[in-house]
Amino acid sequence: MIRAGRRSFVQNSADLAAAMGLKIGSFRNQQPYEQDGFPATISPPEAKSKLWDSEQTAAYLAGNPVPALPQTDDDEDLLERTEAAAALDVTPKTWDSYKKDPRIAPHLVKVKGVEHCPRGVLRAFRDPVPAQDRAPSHRPKGSGDMVPRDELEPRVGELLDADPGLTLATVQEQLGVSYSTAARVLPRLRGERIADQLAAQRDLTPQQAARRLGYPASVHHTAIGHARTELRGRAFRRYVQAVADELAAAGLAQEQDVAMVHVADDAVAAAVVLSANAPAPALVWDERYGWRTATSRRHPIGRDTGRPPEGEGVRYLGPNLRPPGEGVLAAVYDGRRGTRRPTGAHPAGA
Repeated sequence: MIRAGRRSFVQNSADLAAAMGLKIGSFRNQQPYEQDGFPATISPPEAKSKLWDSEQTAAYLAGNPVPALPQTDDDEDLLERTEAAAALDVTPKTWDSYKKDPRIAPHLVKVKGVEHCPRGVLRAFRDPVPAQDRAPSHRPKGSGDMVPRDELEPRVGELLDADPGLTLATVQEQLGVSYSTAARVLPRLRGERIADQLAAQRDLTPQQAARRLGYPASVHHTAIGHARTELRGRAFRRYVQAVADELAAAGLAQEQDVAMVHVADDAVAAAVVLSANAPAPALVWDERYGWRTATSRRHPIGRDTGRPPEGEGVRYLGPNLRPPGEGVLAAVYDGRRGTRRPTGAHPAGA
């Protein structure tokens, strides 16, 4: 399984072969991972696609002690097919039917091409809360989240400040929100609070900040990952705000305060809403792809699937991830500039 907060460390055969300087054919023939002491796969032995934790393999290849992975189960652990089946005490073939259930299907994620399911989703599916035991605020079947979007983060923040050990299940019960909503908001708020600590005390380590805030050890990896993304977003915000100010000065947009949003792949993005007479409703800056046009003023960033948005009205303004404001302005007005797809995917933080 992929332990909570370890998704960015997942390594497949091609990744590991490249790290070892081997062609994939030679890697498969030599099977260096069968050597004594080589880190075990994080995928089950019977899995068709082998996965490793790159922090472990890098340590092994460097001749250093291999760090242990977290052992405590977490709702954000990601389980592959046979593990998910075992968690529900069914066969993998039965799991193939179960995973189509609307309580499961929306939460499935692919990591390195392998489908996984969050442990918390499996737990909620296996152990539904009896109707008579549900709090009055629990959302009715088929309904959306009961807390308005603009109130959600402050409400979760209040619960977190009162109880550093706050769980996803408690957020669901207290606020009547879905698992996916709780899993999106709670870890990020923990990350923001860790980032606040690190910004205020530069010699503090992320682990020290997490312990100071009283967060359970089982959530440290995930929360620290969000903290790093948050700090990166704060640094990028200065650039995006400067461009937004230049666009406003040129009459292409109203003056506005940009907000950095955490998106897939541990990346950040921000939107700048344009004026009514502009060539596009809005612009989006994404640290992976740079600037692009957006088709909606209300939800310009949209739902992030981990893939670059494409389609009618979406135009990537150039390969430079952080061009000056005048370059962005010129590209918006010149429809010949840019491409329908980003010129290349850039890893978060690159």
